[in-house]
Amino acid sequence: MSVLNLFKDRSATSVGGVLAAALGASVLLYYWVAPEKKVQDFVGPPRSGYVLTNFDLDSYNEQGKPAFKLIAPHLERREGDESLYINAPDFVLPPTKDTTAPPWTGHSQYGWVNKDGSLLKLQGKVHMDRVAFQANPPASIDTSEVTAWPKENRLETAEAARIVQGSSTMDGVGMRANLDTKHLELLDAVHTTYQPRKR
Repeated sequence: MSVLNLFKDRSATSVGGVLAAALGASVLLYYWVAPEKKVQDFVGPPRSGYVLTNFDLDSYNEQGKPAFKLIAPHLERREGDESLYINAPDFVLPPTKDTTAPPWTGHSQYGWVNKDGSLLKLQGKVHMDRVAFQANPPASIDTSEVTAWPKENRLETAEAARIVQGSSTMDGVGMRANLDTKHLELLDAVHTTYQPRKR
């Protein structure tokens, strides 16, 4: 082997080593500065865990007393959060303390119930009635978008509401109610009308 050929072989080996080191460094640099791959989190539309038609649903509180009842033509239970989506429900909200008082009954366009039944949303237009009892005249509520805590017998809305009780009519915006204490409160723009009693 001549001196010249030996020099060429060493040069080629050195160049190859430098190229390999540069390639390795560039790969490491790429993984260090490259953005993370986007996760494909699209899994399609939410699916129903099950669907019920023409059903009755009874929910109870921690004491085993009825908290609310829903009767509707269609219900879907979602797999993700296990909440219930309901079409055109009729509902019953019984008192949890004064068992001598009649329940509030009514209907809404849509309904939603969370997993443990502690939160009930009555969506769209909402109408509620309570029959007369003892010295209390019959009462009705017309409003929309009601949020209810049926195990506490409370409800509220930020929408316009009309409360009719006996000969009086109250209109306002925003309402809070405790159905156990029979306390109904309109929050803003309140107007009250009293019909004269018949002689």
